[in-house]
Amino acid sequence: MNHTKSAVLLERAKKSLAGGVSSEFRKYNYPHALFYSHSKGVYIYDVDGNEYLDFTLSQGPMIVGHSHPHVLKRINDYSEKGQLFAGQHILEVELAEKLQKHIPSAELMRFCLDGSTAVQTALRVARAKTGKQKFIRFEGHYHGWLDNVSWGLTLDSEKIGAKENPIALPWSQGIANNTQDEFIILPWNDLDLVEKTMKEHFNDVAAIITEPIMCNSGCIMPKDGFLEGLRNICNTYGTTLIFDEVITGFRTSMGGAQKLFNVTPDLSIFAKALASGYPISAIVGKREWMKLLEDGTVIHAGTMNSACALVAAAIGTIEVLEQDEDTHERMFRLGKMLMEGLKEASNETGHNLLVQGLGPMFHTGFSNKDSVTSFREMAAYDKEKSKLFVSKMHENGVRIIGRGLWYISAVHNESHIEKAINVAKKVLTEIK
Repeated sequence: MNHTKSAVLLERAKKSLAGGVSSEFRKYNYPHALFYSHSKGVYIYDVDGNEYLDFTLSQGPMIVGHSHPHVLKRINDYSEKGQLFAGQHILEVELAEKLQKHIPSAELMRFCLDGSTAVQTALRVARAKTGKQKFIRFEGHYHGWLDNVSWGLTLDSEKIGAKENPIALPWSQGIANNTQDEFIILPWNDLDLVEKTMKEHFNDVAAIITEPIMCNSGCIMPKDGFLEGLRNICNTYGTTLIFDEVITGFRTSMGGAQKLFNVTPDLSIFAKALASGYPISAIVGKREWMKLLEDGTVIHAGTMNSACALVAAAIGTIEVLEQDEDTHERMFRLGKMLMEGLKEASNETGHNLLVQGLGPMFHTGFSNKDSVTSFREMAAYDKEKSKLFVSKMHENGVRIIGRGLWYISAVHNESHIEKAINVAKKVLTEIK
């Protein structure tokens, strides 16, 4: 592929944007940060005219595909009435009622701009509700980029300590050192270790926060009984259970992973797939917790919260998902079809591509292990080979997230899946 125009624009951007980008991880497109011109459905196009079959879905939000006409019409029609009122408007109430209808834990809610701020709101509520200060979090789980959750995302086998007494490494320089005092970090999927830790520290722990599926690192599924076990532990010790459903929300089911697994948390965060790329998130929860926001005991604010276009985008997205009752069944079926096709392509070409996940989202990486069940086990992946695979898929017109995560949208079809499998088979043959 030719990327000449992107390269020129990147050099221009570096003169005004730090690193030429507005997010660190946009640096790592292939062969460098690319500039995109437009997108439609399951395809995205760069300024050099290259077309990509898109399985990144803009890191997950484009669940009904790019530039869906119903979503765009909703946004345009409502934006004509106003952009931001610094007050309430009717569509905001209608959106909240829709979320109440679908999400088991959503007795009350508040809207924010992104997952990071919604997570911090949930932690604040949990501290106020329990009178405790710390939270338990898990290695490899991403809960935003703010300081108190930017630990335990760096995999260094020599520095992270023993499984029974893990050491949380900072994700970046500049993180306030005292923020590591706010949490206890544990390996995920080890219920016995959570129970042991809670017995020792229950007087300090306000919340346990978890991705119900470890999507950001390896797309690792919870072991049987793990989420139920967390629910029971929180019940026993008067601790808040928080599900970070930024990725799993609306992707695993209309009610998120909590509905799929039939485990209801006290508080939840929904974001990415909520509004087709517009910046809105929701903290939803049981009334017993959310009443602290209701009566002002816990302050939650934000000038841009529930801006008209954002709410309209969310309403439009949910309406598209609601219109077709088979949407999630199709996403699961196509995702599993793609997973099986990639496994078969790997076997035929003599590679060790490990494919795991749920279907609507899954992960690929090269490893001799039969499965990966924790962040620590991700050290077994061949990072260089995985990087080469992603790069070559990109060169052949299939766009996936650099860390090996794939997303299926409501508008992918079997022809798109077959194309991706054929490209993967070609790439794996070339790598061999």
